[in-house]
Amino acid sequence: SGLVATLLVSCGKESPREGANPGTAPAKPVRVAHAEMRPMERALHVVGTLQAHDEAVVAAQVAGQIERTVVDLGDRVKADQDLALIDTASYEALARQAAANLAKAQASAANAAQNLKRVQDLQKDKIASSSEYDLAVAENDQARAEVKAAEAAEAIARLNLERSHVKAPFDGAVAERVADSGDYVSIGAPIIRLVKTDPLRLRLDVPERESPAVRVGQAVLVSVEGDTNAYSGTITRVSPAIRQSDRMLPVEADVPNRGSLRTGLFARARIIVDERAPGLSVPANALTVFAGLEKVVAVQEGKAVETPVTTGRLGPDWVEVLSGIKAGETVVLDPGGLRTGQAVTIAVEGKAPR
Repeated sequence: SGLVATLLVSCGKESPREGANPGTAPAKPVRVAHAEMRPMERALHVVGTLQAHDEAVVAAQVAGQIERTVVDLGDRVKADQDLALIDTASYEALARQAAANLAKAQASAANAAQNLKRVQDLQKDKIASSSEYDLAVAENDQARAEVKAAEAAEAIARLNLERSHVKAPFDGAVAERVADSGDYVSIGAPIIRLVKTDPLRLRLDVPERESPAVRVGQAVLVSVEGDTNAYSGTITRVSPAIRQSDRMLPVEADVPNRGSLRTGLFARARIIVDERAPGLSVPANALTVFAGLEKVVAVQEGKAVETPVTTGRLGPDWVEVLSGIKAGETVVLDPGGLRTGQAVTIAVEGKAPR
């Protein structure tokens, strides 16, 4: 019976480690900070596609055989640079012929003008007849008309000579060479497809509920798959209407191209709608994450209180808190294994406990 009594007494005793109440443990010194309001960058996260700022299929403006294509796929060109030459020898010859015809017409017009003046002088002296005067006037008018026709023909010949040099309409890069040397092309036949890739045009879709915050001039931060570089741009065009099919607002931004971006790339973008929007924050090392649950350990009446929170924006050493705590609340830095109800004593704020 004594053994039974001893066993009963032993079973009735509770292990001090297993049943200890955290509130009866010695107070643990902790470093703390306060949740505070701070200006933060407010951004909209959207996706889009990079497109050429301008694109043109440069076509022949004169008919003839392509003598030479001056550029090839991927080449960068400047505005007014030659892209291809079309039968330039023939158009140079036609321009010289038109210039000669103009010179001949001008000489004939000069002779007709001199003859008209001579007849006018003779008529004053009653020497020339009215019929001679009328004939001289008609010849002078005819010569002047021939000069105008020759001038028009010469201008067209010069224009065709210029157009036999197919030129780039803007600075850009060759995306496709449609025709090659030796090909015969008619007017309007495509020769080179040219794209302007600096800056690039970033086309974005902003949800209707976020659209009132977007306006021209806002900064955009851009990232693309497989590229660790960050790119920046500016909102330059905003549609005046929400697209009815999906309730999205079409927006475009110009993104300077440092050479590694290409048209057609899928891009993620952050539109900075407010650079100094106020938000509640705590130091980054006050936040703990376990099994996807975010929490901070607050200090209330000298005890630790685990508090679930929802976070938002991230700074270099702080994190925004959207819900769970209020401004001015005290939170523990590097809370480690603290649990709700554990007694704590506050060390000097921002200093490690000694």
